[in-house]
Amino acid sequence: MSSDTARRRAAVVGLGARARLFAQALAGPYADRFELAGFCDVNSHRMAVHNAWLADAHPERSPVPAYAAEDFEEMLRRERIDLVVVCTVDHTHDHYIVAALEAGCDVVTEKPMTTDSDKARRILEAQRRTGREVRVAFNYRYNPAHSAVRELISAGEIGEVGSVHFEWLLDLRHGADYFRRWHRDKANSGGLMVHKSTHHFDLVNWWLGTRPETVFAQGGLFFYGDEAGRRRNLAQEYDRAHGSPAAEADPFAVHLSDSSVLSALYLDAEAEDGYHRDQNVFGPGVTIEDDMAVLVRYATGATLTYHLTAYSPWEGYRVAFNGSKGRLELLVEESTWTPPRVRTNSPEPVLHGAEAEDTAGRTELLLRPFWEEPREIKVASGEGGHGGGDVRMLEDLFGTRAPDPLHRAADAADGAQSLVTGLAANRSFETGLPVRTRDLLPPD
Repeated sequence: MSSDTARRRAAVVGLGARARLFAQALAGPYADRFELAGFCDVNSHRMAVHNAWLADAHPERSPVPAYAAEDFEEMLRRERIDLVVVCTVDHTHDHYIVAALEAGCDVVTEKPMTTDSDKARRILEAQRRTGREVRVAFNYRYNPAHSAVRELISAGEIGEVGSVHFEWLLDLRHGADYFRRWHRDKANSGGLMVHKSTHHFDLVNWWLGTRPETVFAQGGLFFYGDEAGRRRNLAQEYDRAHGSPAAEADPFAVHLSDSSVLSALYLDAEAEDGYHRDQNVFGPGVTIEDDMAVLVRYATGATLTYHLTAYSPWEGYRVAFNGSKGRLELLVEESTWTPPRVRTNSPEPVLHGAEAEDTAGRTELLLRPFWEEPREIKVASGEGGHGGGDVRMLEDLFGTRAPDPLHRAADAADGAQSLVTGLAANRSFETGLPVRTRDLLPPD
């Protein structure tokens, strides 16, 4: 599409840090296919910041019309929006997704699709009723290493998969960041089992081509929070880091004024809504877990053992598949260690994982067939965020869609099936019992 009349009109709701990826894509490489025609947020300052960034990159374009959150539906009508990109706080996703669908729009939503089963059912019902499209932004499906895993399993290289072992480690920068901001309240995010692990549960669903049936889990707040901080003498006496002398020597503090991105989006915006992006990770009010173990049984009979740790000295993950013909192992070291008290004006809001080039590790994919020597499968290194997943996902979302034998595009049903494992894990934390996923979200 090249003419203005052929371009679809897009809006972004929720103008935090992640929205930058989508806004810049729509206004830049995909401007021949889309007109970025609306911003919507609870904070007018953040919308002005995104408009300023776009003006710097594209001086010729007019500012994107900005609307308050309560005027979302008015924006859809007035700006004649065709596509809505949802990047709001997780527990509000369903409100914007359903309203957009009912207004005749298609939707791209950040993960997780939502935070509880009632909201997931509401989205699924609205999608069926309206016939519009919902895409969930599972960028990890587009990581070249993950695509290679899907290809090898689909090709039968290890036969039928009987079990998967999956360990994900968040380092002391990235993991701590979930305990500084709104994610620390489970009512906002669903906890890490929903906000973070939905990525990982989706990968397993997609890799194996199946869905979860039974989940048993145990987890708790082991490292962060006020009680643990006092017990281990890690706690510092401050509520938020900005302006606090006690935070200067705290390696767990983030200093908003060091980063032009954090300052613009959060520090300079907080007078309008009172949101503090730099809370004390050892302060009160943390209601999410930081150490979680999950056992899942799938419809195929395969099992998953999964562990998420949010206080690791290094960042990355190991996943291994045991099959009837052999074993497949993936190791990704996004960072090999965590330097203390790094103060940086990073172009990204959080310096973590492979973005920290001085501590980046390796990616290794190893195929171990029965009766043969193991062999390493070479995987293309991905440029850009999430191991190259972001740029490939954006092309699939906004570019000319090409046939994809890997079926990486994720719809609302995929979003629900990725979500239900985390929801069942949260319930199992509370009850100490196994949970049938169909009791939370019946399969289609």
